[in-house]
Amino acid sequence: MPEHTIIRVAVPSPLRRQFDYLLPRSVGPAAPGQRVQVAFGQQQLVGIITELPQSSDLPVEKLKPVLALIDSQPLFDTALLQLCLWAANYYQHPVGEVLHAALPALLRAGEQAALATETRWQITVQGLGLPEGAPKGAKKQANLLTFLRAGARTPADIEQAGFSRAILKALGDKQLVEAIEIAETQTFNGPLSELALTLNQEQSAALKAIKPTGFSTSLLDGVTGSGKTEVYLQAIAQQLEAGRQALVLVPEIGLTPQTVARFQRRFNVPVGILHSGVADGGRNSAWLRARAGLDRIIIGTRSAVFTPLKHPGIIIVDEEHDNSYKQQEGFRYSARDLAVYRAHQLHIPLLMGSATPSLESLSNTRSGRYQHLKLSKQAASEHSTRIIPVDIRAQQLQEGLASQSLAAIKGAVAKGEQALVFINRRGFAPVIMCHFCGWQAKCPRCDARMTLHRQPYHLHCHHCDHQRRVPQQCPDCKAPELQHIGQGTERTEEFLSKLLPHTPILRIDRDSTRSHKQLNSMLDQIATGEPCVLVGTQMLAKGHHFPKVSTVVILEADGGLFSADFRATEKMAQLIIQVAGRAGREALQGQVLLQSHHTDHPYLQLLLNQGYGALADCLLRERQVVELPPFSFMVILRAESKRPENALQFLQQARAKAEGLQAPSPQFRYLGPLPASMEKRQDRFRFLLQLQASSRAQLQQFLPQWLAQIEQMALSRRVRWNLDVDPQETH
Repeated sequence: MPEHTIIRVAVPSPLRRQFDYLLPRSVGPAAPGQRVQVAFGQQQLVGIITELPQSSDLPVEKLKPVLALIDSQPLFDTALLQLCLWAANYYQHPVGEVLHAALPALLRAGEQAALATETRWQITVQGLGLPEGAPKGAKKQANLLTFLRAGARTPADIEQAGFSRAILKALGDKQLVEAIEIAETQTFNGPLSELALTLNQEQSAALKAIKPTGFSTSLLDGVTGSGKTEVYLQAIAQQLEAGRQALVLVPEIGLTPQTVARFQRRFNVPVGILHSGVADGGRNSAWLRARAGLDRIIIGTRSAVFTPLKHPGIIIVDEEHDNSYKQQEGFRYSARDLAVYRAHQLHIPLLMGSATPSLESLSNTRSGRYQHLKLSKQAASEHSTRIIPVDIRAQQLQEGLASQSLAAIKGAVAKGEQALVFINRRGFAPVIMCHFCGWQAKCPRCDARMTLHRQPYHLHCHHCDHQRRVPQQCPDCKAPELQHIGQGTERTEEFLSKLLPHTPILRIDRDSTRSHKQLNSMLDQIATGEPCVLVGTQMLAKGHHFPKVSTVVILEADGGLFSADFRATEKMAQLIIQVAGRAGREALQGQVLLQSHHTDHPYLQLLLNQGYGALADCLLRERQVVELPPFSFMVILRAESKRPENALQFLQQARAKAEGLQAPSPQFRYLGPLPASMEKRQDRFRFLLQLQASSRAQLQQFLPQWLAQIEQMALSRRVRWNLDVDPQETH
C-alpha cells in the first residue's frame, strides 16, 4: 500500500484549476471537504480537498506533501461541496475562491472548527455505583449526587439549586463527580413561544399549497402588508415540529434585526444570524451551530445561502426581486438562484416572497416551473393605499417639493401621524456649479459630478469615495457665486426641519446610519408612533413595518422611464410600489404622492391604474418580442485599465476568439465592445462585451472553451477583467 494519498485541492487563487498534493497516510484518512494547509508558490494557503484521484497528471515524485491536515472530518458535507462546485462551474469562477467564499473568515484562515463549549458536571462511574443517600454523614453532598443523577448540570444550575462550590469541590475531590466540556445546547418546551396569528383565506390557501417535504418552488406574490411574513412563520413552524431547520435569506443587513426579533418572539428555538455586520467570531459560531443542527433557524443575507444544514427543512427568500441578492464583485453569484438549486439538491421546499416579483420569477410561474401563490389583500388594514400622481411640470417647487406634497406632509403630522419622503440621493446637492461660467465640481477619478455634503461640509464622489474641500470661489473664473443644484436627503431634511420646527425629522441613509446602533435607534424612535417625518433613500423601501406612516411622498423616481438599461423600468416600478407599501399598513388610510414630470407616460399610467402585475405582464411581452432575459441568456465580459486602448483591444480580441468558437447568429448574438455607462471610474477606463444566447446549455458549453482561450491572451494579464453570468447590471 502506498505511503501517500493523492488529493486534489482547491486553493483561493484566481487560477481556474485545482492542484494535486500528497497526504501521508500517517497523518490521517483523507476525504473531500476537509481543509489542508499547503505550500503554494511562496505562500502557505488553506485549501479544500475536492476529490481523491487515482492518479495525477504530474509524476508522484513531483507532488508536494501537504503541510497539515486541519480537519479530522470533512468541514463541507457532500451537499455543500457539490453546491460550491456547481456554482463555480455555472458562474465560471475559480473553485478555490468559491469554496472560501462559502466559509466564515476564521475558518478560511485555518481556525479549528470547534463549537463553543460550556462546562457541565456529571456523576462519575464510581459515583453511580454508590447507593442512594451516600456518602453517609454528608447530607448536602448526597443531595447534590441525587440532583446530578437526572443528568449533567451547569455550575449555574447547581448554584441555583442551592449547592455551594465547596460541596461540588468536595465531591470532585472524592472523584464522585467530574467536569465535562460539551457543545452549548438549549432545551425547549415546544417550538412556539407565542401563538400564531389567524390566517385569512388567501394566507391559509397559500400555506396549504406549500408542500412540507420534497422539492418545490413557490412564489408568494403578495401586496405590501398582505401578511407574507406570517405565512413564512407558519411554514417554518411545520418544519420545526418535524425536527428540521429553516434558512431565511433577507436582502439587506438593515432588515435583519427586525426579522430576527419577530422570529425570536414567535419561536422558542435558537436563531443564528449570518451577515457582514456580525463579528467574525459570531459568524463562525453561527455557521458551525447550523452545521451541527443546534441553530434551528438561520437568518442571513446573500452569503448565508452557503450555510451548512444538518437537518434541512425549508429555504425562504424574502424580497426575492432585490438586486442585493446578486454579488457584483469577485464571485458574481445570485443567492436567489443558488437557493433554487440548493432546495432542489436537498429535496426541500423553497418559498420566495415579494410584493413586486422579478420578471424572471414571474416568467417561471407562467411556464409552470414555480407555483404562483397570490395575496391580494392587506392583512391588517381595511383601507387600500392610493397612489396619487403629482404633475410637477411648470410648478413652483420648494426644495423639490410640490405644494400638494407639502400640504399632505403637514396634514399627516397635524393628525398625529407619520410621513415619509423618499429621495434616492444622498448628500445635500448632487451638483455644485458656477453661476457665471458654468464650471461644475467633477471627480478627477471618475466620469461623475461630486456631491455636496453639509454634515460634514465637503465634496464627495459616491462612486470612488474621493473627497475634497468645497472651493470658496470658482476655480476657472474666480467668481464667488457657486450654486447648489438639485436635491439630496440632507437638503430635504434641512428644509423640512425649518418648515416643521417642532416635529422630529429623521434622515435614514448610508451617511446617517453608519452603525447598526444608529439605525436601530431611529427605528425605535419611529416605532413609538410619535409624529415625525422620515427622509431617506432605498434603505426605507425594503420591508420595514411603520404602522403610523400614513403619507409617503416620492421624489424623482421616474428616471427608469428613459434609461439605457432594459431592466430600468422594472426596477423603477418595484421601487415605487415598495416605497408606497410603507404607508397605511394598519388602521390608517394611506396615501402616496408620486411627483413626476411624466405622469402621462404609458408605463406610469399602467402601473398606477392597473398595478405592478399588469406592468410586469406588459414588460414580459416586450422582452419576449426582442428576446431579452428571461427569454434569452446573457453574459457580460468586462475589462478595465488605466490605458483605455488596452481594455478595448482586449475585448476586441476576446470577441474574435468567441466568434471563432461560435459564429454570430440569431441564436447567439454579440454586442460590443462598448464603453460602460460610466466609462472612467477610479482612474480606470471600463468597457464591456455582451453575449446573448437562446439556449442556456449552449452558452454554458461555450464559456469554458472561450475562457481558456482568453487566459492565453497576453492582454489578459495587463487589464482587469471579469465575467458576469446572468448580469443584473448591463451598463
